[in-house]
Amino acid sequence: MPPGITVYDGADCIGGNKIYLSDGKDGIFLDFGKNFGKYARFYEEFLKSRTTRGIHDLLTLGLIPRMNIYRRDLVPSDVSLEGYPLLPISAVLLSHAHLDHCGNIGLLEQSVPVFSTPMTAAILKGYQDAGKSTTEADVAYTSERQPNTADPLYLESDRGCYVGKEFCLTSKPTEKFLEFLSWRPGQDGKNAKKLEPGCCCIIEEHRLPFQVSACEVDHSLYGACGFLIEGERTVAYTGDFRLHGRNEAKTREFVRRAKGADVLITEGTRVKDAGPEDGSRITEESVCETCRGAVEESKGLVIADFSARNFERLEAFREIAARTGRELVVTARDLYMLYALFAVDGVKRWEGVRVYDEIVDHRRRKWEAELVIPLAGEQYLKHDAIRRDPGRYILCFSFFDMNHLLDIKPDGGSYLYSSCEPFNEEMEIDFRRLWQWLDFFRISPCGFSMEKDAAGDVVPVMDKHYHASGHASGADVAWVIDEIDPDVIIPVHTEQPGWFEENFDGVIVPEEGKRYEV
Repeated sequence: MPPGITVYDGADCIGGNKIYLSDGKDGIFLDFGKNFGKYARFYEEFLKSRTTRGIHDLLTLGLIPRMNIYRRDLVPSDVSLEGYPLLPISAVLLSHAHLDHCGNIGLLEQSVPVFSTPMTAAILKGYQDAGKSTTEADVAYTSERQPNTADPLYLESDRGCYVGKEFCLTSKPTEKFLEFLSWRPGQDGKNAKKLEPGCCCIIEEHRLPFQVSACEVDHSLYGACGFLIEGERTVAYTGDFRLHGRNEAKTREFVRRAKGADVLITEGTRVKDAGPEDGSRITEESVCETCRGAVEESKGLVIADFSARNFERLEAFREIAARTGRELVVTARDLYMLYALFAVDGVKRWEGVRVYDEIVDHRRRKWEAELVIPLAGEQYLKHDAIRRDPGRYILCFSFFDMNHLLDIKPDGGSYLYSSCEPFNEEMEIDFRRLWQWLDFFRISPCGFSMEKDAAGDVVPVMDKHYHASGHASGADVAWVIDEIDPDVIIPVHTEQPGWFEENFDGVIVPEEGKRYEV
């Protein structure tokens, strides 16, 4: 029978992709991401779902699809999944490691393997090692839960071991990568929980109801890929992509391989984006040149703020530091992630980079004590060294690192904001707080300013020349569709599905939860 496609999330918004492809007997998910828009209706930074209640809160509030597909250890006794659709899932085909595409995978049955590039798997593992554990986003490994003996509605972590996820990779993993995937910081302690690594194979070795192949695409995160799913008909899934990055050739190769696909499931984040008023094309190369010019004109300390997972931008600032006679200073977490990338491709991106020495108990951060310090301990730099010679450094900080400036005590300098513009009220509030920090230390912002809008509210106004989006423009999305020439187009990850209907034939604007036979 023809493949059936059901978009369970991400149908009319940006992010939260959960796209189910079935042959009538078995099926796969294309991504299984966290829908930040839905979460924001109920939660914010200091109010989050209770992990000790498993899926109870998320299911009750409708933040995850009401289906019978979730880990049994996350279902408390006051939750029943009976009556919800029981979908067979052979795998999750994960396009990349941004949370709006992977942030709910940790809720799925542990036996469901993840198909991804090795780089995506390494990024997931690195962020889990060095970040805050959340049940939903714990993809690389998880700690199973069990009812508390005193109150069975309270689900606590099992004291046994961490269970690793099975990864089916798009290329053969290196020994260094397998070693990294099989080790968890702190596991060698006397009473520490060990990590039982999951299986790791290449996608050709895993049986699926469809023939699956992957091709990397250009995005603002390394390791992103699109998928081709071949059965009775061929379905191409773009994930997130662009054509204005340094790796645009990868996207073009995906388009070449997808040419003639019967069905195209494509993102459309920026299809209505007209770009800058002067008509110039913002690329990673042009952003690098803009930021380099700003650094050359800056006196004193330069702070570079960009997305925590945008390693391409980090490498660009390393080049800028070298060309402007400065040293790049990253956080210890950044360096841990650079090691995760090294485990895949063998590139030592931390060479020539300094590490900011935070005033913390490094021994308690096992990921830092056991990997970062042995690897790059000689590259650590204390706050007083930056204070003595601020014009020597580019410091990779974000708004959430601003409290460290109280130790550095800079007097002037520049703050280069090279990330996405605020897209909700919370982010605008953060910008107002950031403005206060910069004003306190007499630091000049580049990439944004604070101005009054028509209502008299002070809002951030962005200079788009400092950031290149991770998503394709409308013109580039149109080119991709024309080149692939599918019979059916299903737009996802977009707030502008009408744009597709206006410009192309064969468009299905999906309704959440509705099955379409294509």
